[in-house]
Amino acid sequence: MDNHTSFQNYEISRKKLTNQQRQAIFEALLQYSYGGQLERGLTKVIATQFKISTRTVQRIWERAKSSIINGGSVDISRRFPKRAGRKRVEIDFSTIMEIPLRCRTNIRSLSTKMKVAKSTLHRRIKEGVIKAHSNALKPHLTDDNKLVRLKFCLSMLQQESLNDAPVFENMFNMVHIDEKWFYMTKESEKYYLHPEEEHPMRTCRSKKFIVKVMFLAAVARPRFDCSRNKHFDGKIGIFPFAFKEPAKRNSKNRVAGTLETKPILSVTKEVYRRCLIDNVLPAIRAKWPQSNVISPIFIQQDNAKPHIDPMDVEFIEAATREGFDIRLSFQPPNSPDMNVLDLGYFRAIQSLQHQEAPNSIDELISAVEKSFDELSSESLNNVFLTLQLCMLEVMKNCGGNNYKVPHIGKQRLIRDGNLPLQIGCDKELIDKIIHYLQA
Repeated sequence: MDNHTSFQNYEISRKKLTNQQRQAIFEALLQYSYGGQLERGLTKVIATQFKISTRTVQRIWERAKSSIINGGSVDISRRFPKRAGRKRVEIDFSTIMEIPLRCRTNIRSLSTKMKVAKSTLHRRIKEGVIKAHSNALKPHLTDDNKLVRLKFCLSMLQQESLNDAPVFENMFNMVHIDEKWFYMTKESEKYYLHPEEEHPMRTCRSKKFIVKVMFLAAVARPRFDCSRNKHFDGKIGIFPFAFKEPAKRNSKNRVAGTLETKPILSVTKEVYRRCLIDNVLPAIRAKWPQSNVISPIFIQQDNAKPHIDPMDVEFIEAATREGFDIRLSFQPPNSPDMNVLDLGYFRAIQSLQHQEAPNSIDELISAVEKSFDELSSESLNNVFLTLQLCMLEVMKNCGGNNYKVPHIGKQRLIRDGNLPLQIGCDKELIDKIIHYLQA
């Protein structure tokens, strides 16, 4: 028995043995058998060497002995058919399309309607037979909204290119502005804990009153030279709607009279005008490339009620100082996809802001401003290209917003040195839109 350890160390599946593996086990048993009898403990030794159960070894030996007793040749081959085991559940997946969408929001409701086990549906989703889809609400567009969107997209094309190869403007004279609430924390937060840690307890008086601050962000398209060297980052600034106020009484955190930062929770037309005149316009004048000062600069805003009219007298007076010609313009109504901030830049800022975990309003403002500064100019330039791609999709949809945000592999194009400055259009599409608007 000492030489039993010389058996080859096979890596054999416990579920199914091939015929070659079964033959190797039989030959090992036959080598140490005498007159059809095995040595005591041999099956256990061989089972260990071949990494299978003792009972499997015994069954192989019993099959071989039975074959010899019946007068035939030794047959220890597998008895499994080609498709052994539990049979696959056959499902007619075309019935999914007949189920209302409201009954297909989760696996449980879909399995109930299809009368199929949840585990079966889950496996089919992993296999790709059933497609999971996240659906976001989009603004409802009226016919007038669609017409305005089409005219806006056409106005963003280089007019001199319409008769040959239409292409979008480079948008270097555009400043996009928009407001966004940034919250101190989220209603539902995910943490990674040590097994011995207690679950954290977070409380607030009401989920409606989580501490938040509104910011006004202003960005333009960055400028790069032919070697992709940046000479204007495009980030005009991000400005909180907040004010300083002395504390009225003592507390455990500060003494009376200490200046506290408080958010402005109601942004009126006057508050918005002051932010534009006192913050946005000076930032544009300070950061704008001097080579483009002579040309008009257009600040694009959405149609929120606090936004001022482009012909606002006080704004025009401030916007024409120091030789600048800065003008206000509106983007189409119900069209957040026509603004680079709503299109993707705000999400990038918020993603970085959540990593800071602020505990006070001052820390929240600092975290948002830091996130704004850390975002690369390449990311901002990419969103401007995505905006042009979205405008192209809007024209294909006759002003609608029933499209997915298109992707052209910008990172790959940057690596290859082929990232376009402007997106081109099909002349037939432009002619079709012009004819549609004139009808």
